[in-house]
Amino acid sequence: MIQTPYLLFLGDAPDQLAAKVAQGIKDWRPDNAVGQFRMPGCTADVGLTDMTLAEAQAAGARTLVIGVANRGGAISQAWKKILFEALESGYDIASGLHSLLRDEGDLVAAAEQHGRALHDVRVPSVDYPIANGKKRSGRRVLAVGTDCSVGKMYTALALDASMRGKELKSTFRATGQTGILITGDGVPLDAVVADFMAGSVEYLAPDNDDDHWDIIEGQGSLFHVSYSGVTMALMHGGQPDALILSHEPTRVHMRGLPDYALPGLATLRDTALPLARIANPACQVVGISINTQHLGEDEAMSYMAKVEAELGLPTVDPFRTNANRLADALTAL
Repeated sequence: MIQTPYLLFLGDAPDQLAAKVAQGIKDWRPDNAVGQFRMPGCTADVGLTDMTLAEAQAAGARTLVIGVANRGGAISQAWKKILFEALESGYDIASGLHSLLRDEGDLVAAAEQHGRALHDVRVPSVDYPIANGKKRSGRRVLAVGTDCSVGKMYTALALDASMRGKELKSTFRATGQTGILITGDGVPLDAVVADFMAGSVEYLAPDNDDDHWDIIEGQGSLFHVSYSGVTMALMHGGQPDALILSHEPTRVHMRGLPDYALPGLATLRDTALPLARIANPACQVVGISINTQHLGEDEAMSYMAKVEAELGLPTVDPFRTNANRLADALTAL
C-alpha cells in the first residue's frame, strides 16, 4: 500500500499539462496532499503550498509522489538529487511514469539502504486475458476526446460523483496512473501488452447488476497518432453503452504534435460511434464535456451553449459545475 499523505513532486515541469498527475490528486484527493515540491525552472503550479522535504514531513507527508507526466515517461536525471534526499529523509517514492523506479539501480540501492519503498503504479499486476467480446451484464460509459489530456478522467470522476449523489449504482474504473493514485486501484492500460489491452478492460469492468454503471476512465484519442491504440482498446474492451465527447477549446494543436490539428466534436462523434458499435451495436453518444479551465465564466457559458445548440446534446464542464446533466442522460437510456 502507498502510504498517505503525499508530497507532490512537480520537478521541473515545463507547463501545467506536464503536472497533470499532481493536479488530479490535488483536485480529487486533496486530503492526501500536504504540499508541492517544485525545482528551479518549474512553471507548473497545482495550487498547494510549496514545501521543502522537511516541511512536508513535519506536516505528515509519508510518500513523495512524482506528479509529472512527461512525454515518454522518463525519470529525469535532474530529479535524482531530490529523490535521493527524500529516501534518506524517510520518504517512500511513488511514480506512474513509464520508466520504472525499480529499474533505477541507484534509487533501488538507496531505498534498500534507508529501508524505504519504491512504488511503480504503471506496472500491470494481473495476467490479463485476451478479449473475447462477449456481452457482459451491467452498463458502461466511456469519455472519448478530441486530444489527450482534455478532461476525460475529470469527466469520469465528476460523473461518478453525480451518480452517487443521486444514489445510483456507479463505479469509477481507473485506467491510468493518476486515476490509480487517486482511487488505489485500476489497470495501467498503456503499460499492458497490446494484445491484452482490450482484455484488461473486460477484466476491469466485469459483469455487474443491470442497473450498475461502470464509468471507465478514457485515455488517448482516436485522432492522436501516438496514443490512439489505448482508445481503441477501451472502446472494444469496454463495450460502452454510452459515449461522452470531451474537448478543450483553446488547444491549438494535438498535445506534442504541432503539425496535427484537433478534430471538431462532430467529427469525433461520427468517427467514434461506429467504432464503438463494433463491440456494442446499441452504443449512443449521450453528452459533451468541455474543459473550460482557460475560459472566463461568460465565455465558457457561451461556448457550451453554442456547442449544445449545434450538436443537440447536453454540454457541460463537469468540474466547473457538476455532471448532473450527464448523469441524467445516462439514466434516460
